[in-house]
Amino acid sequence: MAADVAGQFAQSLRGLAVCVAGLGVSGPPAAKALATAGANVTVVDSRDDAERGKIAHELAELGISALLGDAAAKTLPHGTALVVTSPGWQPDAPLLVAAAAAGVDVIGDVELAWRLRPALHHGGAQPWLAVTGTNGKTTTVRMLALMLAAAGYRSIAAGNVGTSLMDVVTEPEPYEVVAVELSSFQLHWSLTIAPQAAALLNVAAHHLDWHGSFESYAAEKAKIFMPGSVAIGNADDQWSTRLAQVAGREGRADRVVMFSLSEPGQGELGVVGDQLVDLAFGLDDEPVALAAIDDLALPAPHNIANALAAAALARSYGAPPEAVSAGLRAFRPEPHRITLVGTVAGVDFVDDSKATNPHAAAASLAAYDQVVWVAGGLLRGAERDLDQLVSGAAPRLRGVVLLGADRAKIAAALRRHAPDVPVVEVTGPHTGIMELVVTAATRLAEPGDTVLLAPAAQSFDMFRDYPARGDAFADAVSRLAAAR
Repeated sequence: MAADVAGQFAQSLRGLAVCVAGLGVSGPPAAKALATAGANVTVVDSRDDAERGKIAHELAELGISALLGDAAAKTLPHGTALVVTSPGWQPDAPLLVAAAAAGVDVIGDVELAWRLRPALHHGGAQPWLAVTGTNGKTTTVRMLALMLAAAGYRSIAAGNVGTSLMDVVTEPEPYEVVAVELSSFQLHWSLTIAPQAAALLNVAAHHLDWHGSFESYAAEKAKIFMPGSVAIGNADDQWSTRLAQVAGREGRADRVVMFSLSEPGQGELGVVGDQLVDLAFGLDDEPVALAAIDDLALPAPHNIANALAAAALARSYGAPPEAVSAGLRAFRPEPHRITLVGTVAGVDFVDDSKATNPHAAAASLAAYDQVVWVAGGLLRGAERDLDQLVSGAAPRLRGVVLLGADRAKIAAALRRHAPDVPVVEVTGPHTGIMELVVTAATRLAEPGDTVLLAPAAQSFDMFRDYPARGDAFADAVSRLAAAR
């Protein structure tokens, strides 16, 4: 049935005037797939530079029109019958507002990929196993893909993890199953996506400038649960638990399975001693040992939770216990996620620049006993979680080094909840700022401590992105080590 629906949708695109909004990662694959299906495609983007011009030229060779510049990105092309938007475009973007006013459907590129999923050899449409949450999505979806591969399935990690789902669903040889990372932006523009199983890892304040409120943000995350699915929730996270249970009560999931860092009850996954254990997907009521905690390259509490979520998704699809263990042993963390970048005079320097909100920073801080914490940047509505972050971390803090636009807000929380912890605020030109940060942190640290870059904030006030911030930190540590 799902394959028939996909075929009907593809047929409906023939001769249809479609506007693709945005020429970033997701826009070009969507435009190409639409053109291949016979649609008349126009792409628009506010940038009119050499990079976008090159993309536009390549698309023009495929018969795809491109309109670049700020005015083009605000105007709905005449005759448009469908808009496919990149996930970063906000609902109040003029072109999208114009489409809504004209009664033109607006969907995201992920929704388009879902509707164009290929049929597999057995006749059904390609299944997706999906992951969302404020933090841990990429780690979990990569763990999941490795588990599925170890189980013998031809699979791939795609979506917000970096590989376009449009590229995945148009592969000549279809993947048997796809491990899909979905952001709140992608879920906002999704209407019919129904993963076979879906995990909601956690929910904390993030991207509130985009969504408008925490409640709206949480509601977008909850869209990952759909009728017919297995809803997987985190029993240690209040909002994940609430949203998974509501999905079960309201019929937006056929089954609810929870995971926890504690010993699991019946129908759950959890931890017993040094083992990850499954009491949800076995053939009887006996616990099934899935993997040892030591199978994880980084057995921090939040990574154990990510592993349990990935295991629940893999087990829901039929992966055996040995595939879970093999997948975890094969997994290596992505850069800028609790990465040891150097040890100087007995002090470890750890880059977790990906900790771009207080929830992520709290998980990072919990992995270490004695920390000199490097924090600061753009909070963008996450101030509500600062008090909880600082009060929880206070016993671990040897000192704090603050930088960035919203450092004063973090400093205020430290005065309230950790008044005896020394705090250094670093200011100055963006170029070379990390040299000052690392120098200040070194003065606060003692042998055996960890200097931890876990900013609890986004990077765009001072750096191009979080990898650039992490690289600057690592480079400064390297220069410190060379000088010593």
